[in-house]
Amino acid sequence: MTDVTAIPRLDLKRYLGRWYEICRLPLKWEDETATDITANYTLNDKGNVGVDNRCFDEDGKPARALGEAFAVDDTNARLKVSFLPPVVRWLPFGRGDYWVLKIDPDYAVSLVGSPSRKYLWVLARRPFVARETLDEYLAEARRQGFDLTGLITPRHTGRVVSDDMVEGK
Repeated sequence: MTDVTAIPRLDLKRYLGRWYEICRLPLKWEDETATDITANYTLNDKGNVGVDNRCFDEDGKPARALGEAFAVDDTNARLKVSFLPPVVRWLPFGRGDYWVLKIDPDYAVSLVGSPSRKYLWVLARRPFVARETLDEYLAEARRQGFDLTGLITPRHTGRVVSDDMVEGK
C-alpha cells in the first residue's frame, strides 16, 4: 500500500478563511447528522492556526469547537491540531494529524487526512462542489489507501452558525 503523502508545500495565508465540509470519514466526536459544518482558520499571534469549527447538531442547535493547529515542518502541509483547553494545548498527546493531501491551485477545494488513514475530509470554499471535482478528490484518497466505505456527506441548508449563536454559551 502507498504511504499517505501531503502536498509539497501549503501557503498557510491562502489556506486561511472559511471552509465547508463536503464529506468526511466518521468521527467519534462529530454527530453524523450535523448540518452546515464549517471550519474557519485564522493566523494567531503565535503564528499558529486558530481553528473554529461550527455546525448545527442533530437537534438543530448551534455547536462550536475551538482549537489550534501547529505546523510540524516548514512545508506547512503537515499540521497537528488540538482542541484541548488553551492552557494545556502544548501537551503532545492531545494533538491529531491534519495533513493537506491535495489542493487545487485556487485554494478552493482541499483533501485533508491523517497518515493513519483514520481521518479524512474534503473541504471547499463553497458548500457544494461539482461531482467531477469531488470524484477527483475521492480518487486521490483511494489512491493513498483510504477506505471510503463509511463516507458521510453532511447537508448544507444555507444556514451559518453566527458568533452571537455560540458566544456566551
